[in-house]
Amino acid sequence: MRNNLDRQLSTVRNLGILAHVDAGKTTVTERILYATGTTHKRGEVHDGTTVTDFDPQERDRGITIFAAAVSCEWAGHRINLIDTPGHVDFADEVERSLRVLDGAVAVFDAVAGVEPQSESVWRQADRHGVPRIAFVNKLDRVGADLDTAVASIRDRLHPVPLVVHLPIGAEDGFTGVVDLLRMRALTWSDGSDAAVEDDVPDDLLAEALRRRRLLEETVAERHPAALEEFCDRETLSAGTLAAALRDLTRTGDGVVVLCGSAYRNRGVEPLLDAVVAYLPSPLDVPPVRGVSGAAGGVPGGEERTADPSAPFAALAFKVTATATGRLTHLRVYSGTIGKGDAVWDSGAGRTERIGRILRVQADRHAGLERAVAGDIVAVVGLKSARAGSTLSAPDAPVVLEPPGVATPVVSVAVEARTGGDTDRLAVALARLAEEDPSLVVRTDPETGQTVLSGMGELHLEVAVEKIRRGLGLDVQVGRPRVTYRETVGRGVSGAVFRHVKQDGGAGQFAHVVLDVEPLGADEAGDGAAAGFAFRSTVVGGRVPHEYVRAVEAGCRDALAEGPIGGHPVTGLRVTLTDGATHVRDSSETAFRTAGRLGLREALRACAMVLLEPVVEVAVTVPEDAVGGVLGDLAARRGRVTDSAVRGGSAVVTATVPLAELFGYATRLRSRTQGRGTFSVRPTGYAPAPTPVTPR
Repeated sequence: MRNNLDRQLSTVRNLGILAHVDAGKTTVTERILYATGTTHKRGEVHDGTTVTDFDPQERDRGITIFAAAVSCEWAGHRINLIDTPGHVDFADEVERSLRVLDGAVAVFDAVAGVEPQSESVWRQADRHGVPRIAFVNKLDRVGADLDTAVASIRDRLHPVPLVVHLPIGAEDGFTGVVDLLRMRALTWSDGSDAAVEDDVPDDLLAEALRRRRLLEETVAERHPAALEEFCDRETLSAGTLAAALRDLTRTGDGVVVLCGSAYRNRGVEPLLDAVVAYLPSPLDVPPVRGVSGAAGGVPGGEERTADPSAPFAALAFKVTATATGRLTHLRVYSGTIGKGDAVWDSGAGRTERIGRILRVQADRHAGLERAVAGDIVAVVGLKSARAGSTLSAPDAPVVLEPPGVATPVVSVAVEARTGGDTDRLAVALARLAEEDPSLVVRTDPETGQTVLSGMGELHLEVAVEKIRRGLGLDVQVGRPRVTYRETVGRGVSGAVFRHVKQDGGAGQFAHVVLDVEPLGADEAGDGAAAGFAFRSTVVGGRVPHEYVRAVEAGCRDALAEGPIGGHPVTGLRVTLTDGATHVRDSSETAFRTAGRLGLREALRACAMVLLEPVVEVAVTVPEDAVGGVLGDLAARRGRVTDSAVRGGSAVVTATVPLAELFGYATRLRSRTQGRGTFSVRPTGYAPAPTPVTPR
């Protein structure tokens, strides 16, 4: 029985499609669904007929906004696939998806190579340890070149590319690939769904042999078994090479690179074969680790293996509200769950019951009787589960690490045009924040306005439009504003604060002495925009250990508002150097208050620096428009870091304050007669001029 379960799990692949916007992710997904027989007509992004981009806004805008899960079968394997957004504003959707995936296909444009968001999603996959294969798409475009694209992958992302394809033809004449493992040619004719396999063309044979030799040498350098065979025979068999590619992919020591043109349906079947051959199954990834739900659980001390007979454990990574109910998307890590079963929601601290289990096909669903370890499914009936909640067996509770949530950087004020819609708007905003944790709703204490914060201008536009379309609410939206931070430019030493309060009965007494200094760049994480460190150098027991923890908690409380403009404070180290207690009146509460008020007073004595979010902008324009674009970037306080010519267009890369980019899309289109495009990638925070006057 166990062997049968293992065999079933070994034929499952949970993978995501990652790429920069417009690299062809959704088209690749649509061709995979068509090639596997899941759909019977090729969906097209430009026609609004795709399966995964089913939301009206996605079809109107021609981009992926929401991660969509689909399932298909290929060569006896079940592939659970998530098509992720490529726009930087929706990077949190990618983060939540990567948290539950075992592998990924990174799609690159054969003309542009590695673009800013390609780099961002690659780094996200690195953080989660997700093995990848690369697919260089759009080889039929003018200016497409596989070698140039691979060089950009090597130079900007720093993997070891293991190229297993040689293109047959170039640009519009691209007709197929040479499979360097089997040394066979695969060609596709227009209108044909299947590849024709043949011998390698004579004019490509020498180049194919050279590239095969280079692939063997690269693999032998990094794989012991391949090296042994290479030393004995001075070559590698197809079986040894395939096994080595699989091992190198799963350990992250190499990235298999394939190529094709998804739009023309060329190269999709070899990509599916590579997914099955090289990417891991749930059995091949390490057991998920978490904290035991029992009292005294140790972080990372609980392991759950991909075993259907083990206690149930799953992570909710997405919540969506549909016309038929609330769907909670789960990755099942261990155990089995059936309809009607009770589960423990660690986040809500309550038991809930599974109503239905669904196999997700984007906006369509098929009912299942049960879900087992390794499955990605949606369930109906959970009232309190949120993205990041752990669901487990009630008698074996566990808490898994949730996906990270990015800090919003742009805010707008929203209000209903009519007073009668105010309550409906509040409900709609709460539902939005529930579905997308990177959206934050709060009330401004000074103005009383409702403020919606998100990852960018487009992110907020989509959220507001969802309210307008979904509920028919007429919503007013204020001008976007970025989220600033404050940090310490020059610190202070020996800041003394004495908290004494006596109003009858037990009083409060706490005496602290604080040093405040900036964190070093290597300690601050994302430049000077992240990080807080606390330490104590108090000796002689002048401040007991439990009071030191209270001082640290108070200091963290003080970081919520800085002295310049009430922005969050970051990038500093606080050292508790001395203090004093009272035999009766000292308490943790008193020292927490002293830590909070003492740090606030110390910050007012420091030289503070205002920080603003900055982004890397890649602007692609015709060469004759470069001068105007450079001047406009300079006027927006941009700093040009690179420029290059790719495929007849100029690509200018610059670092620009986010506040200066509001409305930039319209400005760029007018300067380039609609031919210019741009993309952004967050790079952190940088000192801002005071006062900041964004355009």
